[in-house]
Amino acid sequence: MPLRAKVASSVSRTAAALSRAAGRGDGSVIGGWIGLKIDPDLLAHLSAGRAIALVSGTNGKTTTTRLTTAAVGVLGRVATNSFGANMPTGHTSALAKAGSTPYAVLEVDEHYLAQVLDATEPHVVALLNLSRDQLDRAKEVAMMAQLWRAALVRHPDLRVVANADDPMVVWAATPPADPARGHVPPQVTWFSAGQRWHDDSWVCPECGSTIQRSGEQWWCTGCPLRRPQPHWTVEDDGVLDPTGAWHKVQLQLPGKVNLGNAATALAVAAEFGVRPVDAVSRLGTVTSVAGRYAQVDRDGRNIRLLLAKNPASWLEAFDMADVAPTLLSINARDPDGLDTSWLFDVDFAPLRGRQVLITGDRAYDLAVRLDVNGVPFQHVRRFDDAVRAVPPGRLEVIANYTAFQDIRAELDRVN
Repeated sequence: MPLRAKVASSVSRTAAALSRAAGRGDGSVIGGWIGLKIDPDLLAHLSAGRAIALVSGTNGKTTTTRLTTAAVGVLGRVATNSFGANMPTGHTSALAKAGSTPYAVLEVDEHYLAQVLDATEPHVVALLNLSRDQLDRAKEVAMMAQLWRAALVRHPDLRVVANADDPMVVWAATPPADPARGHVPPQVTWFSAGQRWHDDSWVCPECGSTIQRSGEQWWCTGCPLRRPQPHWTVEDDGVLDPTGAWHKVQLQLPGKVNLGNAATALAVAAEFGVRPVDAVSRLGTVTSVAGRYAQVDRDGRNIRLLLAKNPASWLEAFDMADVAPTLLSINARDPDGLDTSWLFDVDFAPLRGRQVLITGDRAYDLAVRLDVNGVPFQHVRRFDDAVRAVPPGRLEVIANYTAFQDIRAELDRVN
């Protein structure tokens, strides 16, 4: 690297280490921020010489990144932003901290995908899904798909692993060729992990006509856009690869959605030459992801943490949670988005019949929503009050981002 980049990288590592030592966080943002101030091209310099995979989408990025890192690890050391700092500052800090590694797997905020593609020149990018998120500051879903689509045509050699079940992702991953400008469509490997949330993809992003669905299939009623034939498919408790071979996947993470994340990880790892039979056992070593799915025993209660930040992810959280006492926590701080109206897009009916407790800065917004859904609840002001209010046994905790971090801190920042 140029001397300036070497200095910036060293300062980045030092700043991150000091942040951790001072108990001010894991240093995954401040290190990168300072490094980029010294050398604005530091991310590009740190990326050079590595085979890189990027993972982006509205939901499932952090978990899929961790699973992909485990799978690619068959080949050697892998740099990754494992704590979810998914903007360029976090990527820079992660690569600086890792030192020289042949591979990197980076989670990327969907808004920053174009910028990070240009800076890192990755070998492959995984496109998971697109749905509404943080309504007061995030872009509308079709607009985000358009930004992805425009970014991909600038990288004709890029390999794309994309979700065949999400019409927005399929459209974004298949931009038209433009020979006059040297743009050609990327090479796409399709995976099918299912899509339970459909409310952001009833209208075709290409022509505005209605999207129709029948079983696993979907198609536009006004243009040729339709579900492509997937190469990787979740089947029962395993994954079918492009050769038709079935691989049993034994995860320590709950829910069918994580089986889909595992299929994505295997597909991405295959782009680096990793055989599924070699990677699949690595997936079972992932037990929790930056606190997500962590289980902690306290005062006779087994507490499990589930992160849910938008309607699609709450739907999946209800699928993962056991029928047991459940604490819901909602904040509306800057990282969460300040608008909580999205709560009315979530159907809380699956919680009927269990003990439900609510807390958080915006617990009263949640209270109104549960009342509309006919779900009885008890308001508690503190996490410890919730633990005392439920009988010994399992306590499921479902929280949005900063509420999740608050509770994770109560449990000594469990990872």
